[in-house]
Amino acid sequence: MSIEVTHHTVFRPCIDLHDGVVKQIVGGTLTDDGPGPKTNFIAKESPAEFASMYKKDKLTGGHVIKLGKGNDTAAREALGAWPDGLHVGGGINASNAAEWITAGAQKVIVTSWLFDGDRFSEDRCKTLADAIGRDRLVIDLSCRRKKDCPGWFVAINRWQTVTDLELSKETLSRLATYASEFLVHAADVEGKCEGIDEALVTALGEWSPIPCTYAGGGKALSDLDLVHRLSNGRVDLTFGSALDIFGGSGVKYADCVAYNAAAMRTIT
Repeated sequence: MSIEVTHHTVFRPCIDLHDGVVKQIVGGTLTDDGPGPKTNFIAKESPAEFASMYKKDKLTGGHVIKLGKGNDTAAREALGAWPDGLHVGGGINASNAAEWITAGAQKVIVTSWLFDGDRFSEDRCKTLADAIGRDRLVIDLSCRRKKDCPGWFVAINRWQTVTDLELSKETLSRLATYASEFLVHAADVEGKCEGIDEALVTALGEWSPIPCTYAGGGKALSDLDLVHRLSNGRVDLTFGSALDIFGGSGVKYADCVAYNAAAMRTIT
């Protein structure tokens, strides 16, 4: 008797842009003041080269994230290399979302604009979904923990501002009416290669009614199987600083490509 498999965790690629180039940084070090973020890796290859590689290897659903100003041209280069193949985020709002779709983005990723100050605005969420269509919208629920609080709270403004919007089954169910996917960076462990937030992955697998991608702390290929087990295959995983293509030693990009191909064969 065969067991039906309808979901399987896969690797989702990324192109993180800072100052117009592909970088890997420690997420919690992005600030408006001070010496700048802690950088793990600066690529020699262009954003377009990474996008072309992902296209060749059929790694769908990857995200291009603009970390601050000065990244629009680089993002457009990546989208131009794989039209309708990548998601783009960073500074997206109701006035420019359609422009990024026209520029080649399959979907746009939005976080900070959905907040009025540090308060979530459901009206803004509805406005954006109505403007570009729910199928084109990814809501970024990247989060951090608060001191003496057991859960996770959405962090905006390059993860500097921790809001009062707490991740929960009710929150994700409500927001899923406006979006086709969620993207969740665990900002407290992002870029550290010290292991994923297992409790968060488990919660996302239980709470999210739509596709969800987790990023933060991945350090070994076996994390893909771990995320699959914790989420029952309902959450995908992004590797960053651990990947060999980003200067890491924990995960080989070629192994991720092979893993995805094998995972797709198991889905019935």
